[in-house]
Amino acid sequence: MAQSTFRQRLASFLRRFPLFIRLIYYAYRIIQPKFTLGVTGIVFNSTGQVLLVEHLFHPRLPWGLPGGWIGNNEDPAIAVQRELQEELTLTVSIQTIIRVEKTQYNHVDMAFLCQAQTEIGALSYELLAYRWHDVATLPRLHKFQYDAIMQAHVLWEQTPCPD
Repeated sequence: MAQSTFRQRLASFLRRFPLFIRLIYYAYRIIQPKFTLGVTGIVFNSTGQVLLVEHLFHPRLPWGLPGGWIGNNEDPAIAVQRELQEELTLTVSIQTIIRVEKTQYNHVDMAFLCQAQTEIGALSYELLAYRWHDVATLPRLHKFQYDAIMQAHVLWEQTPCPD
């Protein structure tokens, strides 16, 4: 309970002072290679709702797809499975890659359509909450994530995966 209160207070602070995240980002960029790679997992439930998470460290657009950065010499598909396991205690199988795009100056994102193999468990310290959202009523998202969800939903509708 105390950890949850701390995370809520930290989220409130970061939303009031988003420049703080920007400073951390630039400090982190100094030690990174020319490009960083990120992965996101798109998971639908049996009714076609998409899994979104509320990120603690994304104050401007807190809701988005679960995922993270690829580690050194890590396969992107393994990275997305690791990230969903770390963030949601969720085991997934990879169905297909949906989208790859340079989303920032020196960052490339990859979105994978995934199928849940287990139920969602404990959330990591990076997340405040998760929700299943109807694709028609998504909250404001980063363009890459929105576009990836729309592409994945078309594919999911053609061949729905059971939960």
